[in-house]
Amino acid sequence: MSQITLTEVRKPADLDAVRQLCWAYRDFLLTNTEIDREITETFYPVPKYSALMDDLPRLHARPQGTILLARDADGTPLGCGMTHALDAQISEIKRVFVADAARGRGVAAQLCEALIAQAKSDGFTRIVLDTSKSLHAAQRLYTRLGFAACGPYQPIPPEVLPELLFYERPL
Repeated sequence: MSQITLTEVRKPADLDAVRQLCWAYRDFLLTNTEIDREITETFYPVPKYSALMDDLPRLHARPQGTILLARDADGTPLGCGMTHALDAQISEIKRVFVADAARGRGVAAQLCEALIAQAKSDGFTRIVLDTSKSLHAAQRLYTRLGFAACGPYQPIPPEVLPELLFYERPL
């Protein structure tokens, strides 16, 4: 197994790699389950997702958030993850995704551990996230990392609510 490095995204090339991974994540959701496809197409149609990708640097800007990129020893992008502040005490993890070829190598765990550590270092006291009910490996990872199930921590459209799980962890 080759070494995995995590870097905070600051360079345009790194941001481009994160955007490509985020588009791959969207594509994954479109083919994962019928419900994930419907949610993705309804709430993240291409124009809206394109705008979101353009806005990543602002949405996850330091010191209230961060964007991390995982790379293999040869520089190949493997995965990404990011945080942003919901308020002065709560940080939210967003868009943790690992490319197919890198799954099972602990990349998602390393990304999440680094995001948790950064949020704690930034002074947040709680970290939250949500995931699709269909993403069982993600649910197992979050439980291993000390997250506990919780209710929605922000407004969620009622038609989507039954398909999501929410997690929290004190920092």
